[in-house]
Amino acid sequence: MSKTIKLRKGLNINLLGEASKVKNAVDQSDMFSIKPPDFHGVTPKMVVKAGDKVKAGDVIFFNKYQEEIKFLSPVSGEIQEIVRGEKRRILEILISADSTIEYTDLGTKNPESMSADEVKSHVLASGLWPFIKMRPCDVIAKPTDVPKAIFISAFDSSPLAPDYDFALHGEDKNFQNGINILKQLTTGKVHLTTNGSGNPDAVFTSATGVEKNTISGKHPVGNVGTQIHHIDPINKGEVVWTVNAQDVVMMGRVFTTGKFDLSKVIALTGSEIINPKYIKTIVGTSVKNILADAINGDNYRVISGNVLTGDKISDNGYLGYYDSQITVIPEGNEPMFSFTKGWLGLGFNKFSVNRTYFSWLTPNKKRKLDTNLNGEIRSFVMTGEMEKVFPFDIYPMHLIKSVMYNDLDEMESLGIYEVAPEDFALCEFVCTSKVDIQDVIRKGLDEVYSECL
Repeated sequence: MSKTIKLRKGLNINLLGEASKVKNAVDQSDMFSIKPPDFHGVTPKMVVKAGDKVKAGDVIFFNKYQEEIKFLSPVSGEIQEIVRGEKRRILEILISADSTIEYTDLGTKNPESMSADEVKSHVLASGLWPFIKMRPCDVIAKPTDVPKAIFISAFDSSPLAPDYDFALHGEDKNFQNGINILKQLTTGKVHLTTNGSGNPDAVFTSATGVEKNTISGKHPVGNVGTQIHHIDPINKGEVVWTVNAQDVVMMGRVFTTGKFDLSKVIALTGSEIINPKYIKTIVGTSVKNILADAINGDNYRVISGNVLTGDKISDNGYLGYYDSQITVIPEGNEPMFSFTKGWLGLGFNKFSVNRTYFSWLTPNKKRKLDTNLNGEIRSFVMTGEMEKVFPFDIYPMHLIKSVMYNDLDEMESLGIYEVAPEDFALCEFVCTSKVDIQDVIRKGLDEVYSECL
């Protein structure tokens, strides 16, 4: 049965630089990258080497410990370099792209006329499995599992997030085909959750074969973890799969066309962008062409993703595999005089979750925030701030501490199976102690995965 949920806890961070609702085109990049660190828990086993020619849809590497999970090239071209780090860990595979993309024929399929095993086999063979993640632990799903449900969030509530209603407009058929694929992979329900504060596009309202829910409130209302917690919570021994709405479209497109087409619409956002906009590009693209003549000033940080959970990249960096957003904000490395812009100033242009600064008088004002932590790392203290922004029936402070001292039994009892690092992004933002909470939770989930699953 469909649910309508309203949340009170959370926090919206209103930033300058929202993308205008216009889709723009840029020249295709000549360099692409697939970064194994984007796939947490995967140990890559290379199939190609530097100098090899590939087509879009050719296997680049597979997971050493789950060989059926394959990772395919998003473009055709030549393997330029395999970049390695410490202990020869593979950091990224650079591909010099052809001007015109050639595709390997993966075969067109109709999921509605296939058995569940046939659909699963084709999803694996087509390199689409990495789009499916599992809870608990927020890693790529195990093909041997049968999830009790699959969740799709139809919106993103993070700062300056892309509007999926706009980005996916006109993709009704591919989205429905993606739904038909996912229906075959579970004996339970496929949940599609839309924003109760908006008017969802036809791509979501016309979808069939799904349980449609609505949820409203402040961020992290758009996080799939929040939606799972309030619609169909995870208990020990249960598995739920999640797929991003843009990835559902790409899955449907591959089945329909037989081409490994990973084109998507991303948002170029942030206060340092001269003209924030939407751009159609391909997963793994270099951001060099996208950022050319688009940035104001020379002291900034480029982030693949949003400001809360994204990764810092260079001006010549690459779009993350799961990211639908590039954000550029000021680098917070300039000294601030205490009596003006520092901690003794009035702070009209600052942002605070409490009434430390006079900015609380204008809560809806969009602000230009930088990367400064505004304080040093200090003792982890109880403040009560996390509970105000964490819309789970979980004690966040207690769970974080149980991870820090590695008590597995306590982690389980406090709800570690229900969360992912992104669910704690706001807790990290409001943390008085400046603790890297998402990293703490990630380590806790890794420990649970290795010891309990």
